[in-house]
Amino acid sequence: MRVFITGAPGTIGRAVTEELVSHGHRVVGLARSEASAQRVMDAGGEAVRGDLGDTALLGTLAGEADGVIHLAFSNDFSDLERSIAEEGAAMDAMGGALVGTGKPFVIVSGTTFSDGAVATEQDALSTTGPVGGRGINAARILGLASRGVRTSAVRLPRSVHERYVAYGFAGILIQAAQASGVSAYVGDGSQRWPAVHRRDAASLFRLMLEEGEAGFSVNAVNDEGDTMLEIATVIGEQLGLPVEQVPTETFGPLGQIFAMDQPASSAWTRETYGWEPAHPRLLDDLRAGDYPAR
Repeated sequence: MRVFITGAPGTIGRAVTEELVSHGHRVVGLARSEASAQRVMDAGGEAVRGDLGDTALLGTLAGEADGVIHLAFSNDFSDLERSIAEEGAAMDAMGGALVGTGKPFVIVSGTTFSDGAVATEQDALSTTGPVGGRGINAARILGLASRGVRTSAVRLPRSVHERYVAYGFAGILIQAAQASGVSAYVGDGSQRWPAVHRRDAASLFRLMLEEGEAGFSVNAVNDEGDTMLEIATVIGEQLGLPVEQVPTETFGPLGQIFAMDQPASSAWTRETYGWEPAHPRLLDDLRAGDYPAR
């Protein structure tokens, strides 16, 4: 299958590219720079220069592919509204090119804001809060299932990790600790953060591309979640720093998200698609230490 991927040069995108190539698929990845293009090629894909703002190019590349995986997001937390609008326009362009084809269109989403309840795959996407617009975008794309697109969403937790490569939101805690000299947590630290190894996430993206049922979402989580205090404690131990509570505002726009208890389950995903995480859990990767320098 010829697969077009946005975000292919990124941490998750490279793992997805390698996963697809290892299973006989051909990957065409969007790349904003020569360095990004090289990362796509190093992972076994073919690079095409462009960015999310070039909706005409995105529509063309999606139409030429046998399937599409959307992973790219600007991650500009200083202007989330702009980033979310850009993502929505990009997904609309790609989805529009696939209408009536029956081709798979797998998008990335996030586990549902659950207010302390365990989020499942059947829960409605979150459409309020700091990143609620991304839920609105995802719901609109999943709705293309009624227009002949085999859409599906892989809901990622806040920490997609692999030792020394990436730690997701836990990586933000590492960087903050390295900068401040304190391994920080907000609230009472009991709020749970689900996580998944990026290689396990990549295998689920491939499964949804190959087998995903139109209009459905899956949860890419290893377990219901480790507490923020547990995560901060391990980081503090590895860096030799004190573990302290800090005001939510310390983490800027992300502070509200960090303060939420958001456990999630992947029971339905495992039962339906036979997906089974096989790589280390977040705390194991964190305990291994050897963090990238700030």
